[in-house]
Amino acid sequence: MKVIFALWDTGDLLAEDLTARLTAAGALAVQANISDAVVENAMLRLTTFDEPVAAVVSVWLSDRHETAAVADLLASVAKRVAGWHVEEARPIEPPAVPLRERAPGLANIAFLRRPDTLSHPDWLHRWRNEHTEVAIATQATFGYIQNLVLEPVTEAAPDIAAIVEELFPIEALTDPHAFYGSAGDNAELTRRISRLMKSVNTFGADRDLDVVPTSRYLLA
Repeated sequence: MKVIFALWDTGDLLAEDLTARLTAAGALAVQANISDAVVENAMLRLTTFDEPVAAVVSVWLSDRHETAAVADLLASVAKRVAGWHVEEARPIEPPAVPLRERAPGLANIAFLRRPDTLSHPDWLHRWRNEHTEVAIATQATFGYIQNLVLEPVTEAAPDIAAIVEELFPIEALTDPHAFYGSAGDNAELTRRISRLMKSVNTFGADRDLDVVPTSRYLLA
């Protein structure tokens, strides 16, 4: 079972003691995505939450009853924590990286909301079945993870439909051609952006969206 937590105003998430406490609480694996100095000049950063997300922590558990203890531990190192149980799909498997080593490139985390005008089955079909291929074809991603939200696990967690992680070359921080994989061709860049925007519009990801640029670490 995978649980994703959004954190605001965090302490040191890379501390070995925190990782040890999370694994003692039942975590089988821990991933931290931190909006740090490496990605502070990212050209794409969107905030719909009342404050920008500082970090996203993903935890894999064998028992859903371990969720509360993990949430409490993360709350001890953040001003605010919101969490969700998710169902994970990996259209593009990220490259393997040693534990505690920063993964190469830029990892963007997007929080998606379902428009009231779409039923959940319709929204899911448009996102998973129709958009996935477009996202891969129009961007220079080398890792792509889709997390469908099943239920909130913390009190007053925002209503989020899905959480997406996409890995890009580090040059994509500031270079649109590196982001979209258009190899310096402005006409191709325009074509890719247009196709992507048309696709995200069909399931509401052109609005009410958070995008958090991060550095990615596997901690356990």
